[in-house]
Amino acid sequence: MTAEAMGLRERKKRQTAIRIYRTAVELFDEKGFDAVSVQEIADAAEVSKMTVFNYFGSKEELVFQPMVEHFADPARAVRERAHGESAVDAVRRQFLEMVEGRDPSVGLHGEPFARRVRKVIMATPVLTERVWAESEKGARELADVLAEETGDATLALIAAATLTAARGALVEEHYRRVEGGESIDEVAADAAERAQRAFGLIEKGLNGYAVKA
Repeated sequence: MTAEAMGLRERKKRQTAIRIYRTAVELFDEKGFDAVSVQEIADAAEVSKMTVFNYFGSKEELVFQPMVEHFADPARAVRERAHGESAVDAVRRQFLEMVEGRDPSVGLHGEPFARRVRKVIMATPVLTERVWAESEKGARELADVLAEETGDATLALIAAATLTAARGALVEEHYRRVEGGESIDEVAADAAERAQRAFGLIEKGLNGYAVKA
């Protein structure tokens, strides 16, 4: 198979996955997560039920698969940070880059669809529990990275919990303000300043911790 044919095939697969995902979220938002079957999603997306499961392993994955990698963003920032950069600096830098890019994972994307995803999650207990579990998994991954570098698992857990809690609180603030009627531009206008204050507060307590040699 030629590279061009392979590229076309991959694009079609991605388009199919996106169509299934968007169809599922729209149905969940309209009818409720529990009221929608996978067969109904398949019919609306004009694919087979088997095709849905080929792309998404479960009904929950129809919501979470596109976003699950973002729960590990803090761990990734710390793991890939430059020499001489602290853990706080790395997480802050990454978050500020996401703010500047209006990344939907930090609640600053103008696309209404992203807010529909959140609406579905917040209205569905099994999905809110999954958010909590994925958040804890992300914090544990960050703690493991820090523990491996510093040799102190207890302090690593404390640092990871503090960093992920601050990041999570900032994201929740973005969502809360947008849901309260402010525009994305209004929220984004002072998002970087609020993030600087938040991570600055942590830095005072974690100053000098986990500076990469």
